[in-house]
Amino acid sequence: MAPRVSVVIPTFNRWPLVREAIDSVLAQSYRDFELIVIDDGSTDATRAELAKIDSLTFFATPRRGVSAARNLGVSHARGHYVAFLDSDDIWLSEKLAKQARFLEEHPEFHICQTEEIWVRNGVRVNPKAIHQKPSGDIFTRSLELCLVSPSAVMMTKALFDQTGGFDQSLPVCEDYDLWLRISVQQQVPLLHDRLVIKRGGHADQLSRSMWGMDRYRILALQKLLKSGLDPSREAAVFNTLRHKAAIVAAGARKRGREREAQILEIMVSELEQERLDGGKRNPGVRQTERISAADPRALA
Repeated sequence: MAPRVSVVIPTFNRWPLVREAIDSVLAQSYRDFELIVIDDGSTDATRAELAKIDSLTFFATPRRGVSAARNLGVSHARGHYVAFLDSDDIWLSEKLAKQARFLEEHPEFHICQTEEIWVRNGVRVNPKAIHQKPSGDIFTRSLELCLVSPSAVMMTKALFDQTGGFDQSLPVCEDYDLWLRISVQQQVPLLHDRLVIKRGGHADQLSRSMWGMDRYRILALQKLLKSGLDPSREAAVFNTLRHKAAIVAAGARKRGREREAQILEIMVSELEQERLDGGKRNPGVRQTERISAADPRALA
């Protein structure tokens, strides 16, 4: 009999941190789940140690990135629901139980998330007001920055598949991209229980190794504009994209990268002209939508 929930953990060179994440899943009060761990090309002890754990399904792949690892995990998932856990985070014991109960009692929703406890370099910290999670229609507030944490989400596998999963071409901001594609069409309720310990501050976090994260948020916003939105959402997306493009262009110029700044400005101008001309409208917001000739991936 298939499990009700599939838990997917991607990992890369995080032993023994990933062991703590796995233990927090195995300690859940809710037992109707399977655990799928994807080792994304680790060169430390991760692969050998994972092979010793009988209570999970383990796949080892060449290094392809966190999006590909999560997508692979979901492709093997047998559950009605999917829950993600980053390998440096930990769940409290009631996390799966409370989310599964909520979604079962509210079938009108296909995704939800929980509140978190933030720990940075071993010390608990309070998120700033800008990081406060909204509930329900989160789309507009989520345009500026990502307000959904993968480790806090449970969603139907059908919704994940329908939306197209994580965009494997994005080295960072892949979660920002997916949650926007989902929240443009779906309500995302928030359970106010703090059921995730989100640990940060370590040197291998992707957000610490990439400059100009807004370059990749701009790609996500381009995809939304090309997908076909109602006028109010389209205006909000374009205004956010224009603001972020101006910031990134200014940063490129400070680095002596004038051509890259110009590419961004051309892209904004092209999109503005498309909006004035009515543009092309295609239903759905899938990760395979691709954009303009003036593509800011040239800035990566």
